[in-house]
Amino acid sequence: MKKNIGNTDRIIRLLLAGVFALLWFQNIVTGTWGIVLLVLAAVFAITSLVSFCPLYALFGISSCPTKKTNA
Repeated sequence: MKKNIGNTDRIIRLLLAGVFALLWFQNIVTGTWGIVLLVLAAVFAITSLVSFCPLYALFGISSCPTKKTNA
């Protein structure tokens, strides 16, 4: 797996995962929508930790900075 998530994207995903989990554990969002948010939180946390997003790979997107080489 080639990394396709940059640092800024990773931070945003981790923050969103934390907010979604907090909404669930504080019983602000419950029921089906709460479960959906909890699953999204898990997906965001996992993808940010491994720096790889399968949807980004599917669509050819990368938020990693491009490396400049001296030629």
